[in-house]
Amino acid sequence: MPAIRAFILATAVLLISTMLSTAAAAKPTVTPASARVAAAAGELINLTAHKELWGREQKVERSIASITKVMTALVVIKAGDLRRRIRITTGDVEYAASHNASNAGLHAGDVLTARALLYAMLLPSGADAAVALADSYGPGITTFVRKMNTLARKLGMTATHFTNFDGLLSTDISTPGNLLKLGRSAMGQPAFRNVVKRKWYTLRAWPHRHHYFWRNTNLLLKRYPGVIGIKTGWTPSAGECLLFEATHGKKTLIGVVLDSAATNSGYTFVDAARLLNWGFGLHVPIPPPTPPPATPSNTVG
Repeated sequence: MPAIRAFILATAVLLISTMLSTAAAAKPTVTPASARVAAAAGELINLTAHKELWGREQKVERSIASITKVMTALVVIKAGDLRRRIRITTGDVEYAASHNASNAGLHAGDVLTARALLYAMLLPSGADAAVALADSYGPGITTFVRKMNTLARKLGMTATHFTNFDGLLSTDISTPGNLLKLGRSAMGQPAFRNVVKRKWYTLRAWPHRHHYFWRNTNLLLKRYPGVIGIKTGWTPSAGECLLFEATHGKKTLIGVVLDSAATNSGYTFVDAARLLNWGFGLHVPIPPPTPPPATPSNTVG
């Protein structure tokens, strides 16, 4: 009898063990939202805890499109004198048009302050505003680009090199890790934060100036609660790019996604929202991709 009881007990244990193993194998695997990110490269950091939450090819150099304009803005802000009055030239307007670049619709002959041109450059991603700022603060484009690279080295962006001021060239390169250094430095400047947090900005007409209304190309600002910036970008060589920052409770996250899609379809906002949900532990609904506003709609920048 003891032998029979032992046999029955052993058989029962084996059966239960087999059932548990089968159930475990059948249990569906939960895929983190971060694993469904389409971007070829990117990184997400918890600034509050100083901890990396996600990364993909963080040290690989890539074209960065109009994220370049974050460095342009930072050079201008660090130079100061944001009340400087800058006259828009025919060359500034023709530069954006000839490159089919995103623009702020600036009028030749208008006089705008450097601060106003920061809105024109960072919200609608105006290449016309970028060239006006670079030419004024160089002075001259060559000198200004040299200042961009000098500041990049000071920020420890060792894998970054700029060849122009707006990111239209594929030779403006950086890495996700380097871009987060740039983002942290830029967001540390109140003059920068005050611009990139705006969904839109209007500048009323004044003597020697037309009326302007600029929408932010960063649709994440109105699609995800707590987003406070930073900058979109797209060119055929770079794909869709987005440098972003958001807060929820006492936690602040900064991230970047590069080459989310080849076309300017707005998939970069989906990638960023998935990463923010992952980082914050939230379940904010993610709308389908929507192209950012641009004038004209097929512009690059």
